[in-house]
Amino acid sequence: MSDWTFPKGDLMKGKRGLIMGVANDRSIAWGIAQQLAAQGAEIAFTYQGEALERRVRPLIESIGMSTMISADVTSDADMDAAFAALKEKFGTIDFLVHSIAFAGKDELQGSFVDNTTREGFRRTMDISVFSFVDAARRAAAMMNEGGSMVTMTYLGAERVLPSYNVMGVAKAGLEAAMRYAARDLGGKGIRVNAISAGVMRTLAMAGIKGGKQLMKAGRDWSLLREDTSMEGVAGCALYLLSPLGRSITGEVVHVDAGYHVVGVPEASEDAG
Repeated sequence: MSDWTFPKGDLMKGKRGLIMGVANDRSIAWGIAQQLAAQGAEIAFTYQGEALERRVRPLIESIGMSTMISADVTSDADMDAAFAALKEKFGTIDFLVHSIAFAGKDELQGSFVDNTTREGFRRTMDISVFSFVDAARRAAAMMNEGGSMVTMTYLGAERVLPSYNVMGVAKAGLEAAMRYAARDLGGKGIRVNAISAGVMRTLAMAGIKGGKQLMKAGRDWSLLREDTSMEGVAGCALYLLSPLGRSITGEVVHVDAGYHVVGVPEASEDAG
């Protein structure tokens, strides 16, 4: 279990929503879930497969939640059933958190050009990008006016990073999809944004060759000289999903201790 703690309040009291992408107690989606629950939100969670359900259920029960819905984001029939179950449970919702991405391990190392296959590219875009488009469309159909959606992106969408490869291309697509969704749903009073979190110790980071070096660079080069904190990312999500984020839509908000603004890192004091 994590040792993150979040202050309690009632900012999300009476709000209901769906979180997609909790894998374990180090998931960004889980940190966001803890923050929203601490502020009074009622949350449903999606999962895929019995093994994941067994791993995640104790987590959601620890914050007083119980609704878990099976959802394979690559299956239209499965998504139909998942959102039908969500509608039956909640009727309407106020927020959606999308934190789902996937690329083959072999494609997250070495050369992007040489290691990206046609099928791998399709799979990555389907799971990492279209799943958000699909979930946004379904969620919007049952979302109250003033609702909000957040998806998770990363700096690899904007800049070339070692071994991020096809996932960087997918995140760029995700950010564009977020902006178009914000355009389409704005007339319904629904806000859509993305959070670009710095490198953190998650399953996604573990799957990238050189992930430890990326974490060290994030800590050493960032303006705050620190790791990206879960509290910061979850706090940003709360801001965007709550009434505090009113009038903010179509944005990519960076939560990375200032890493993304650095062009060239400062030379160390002991450098020659």
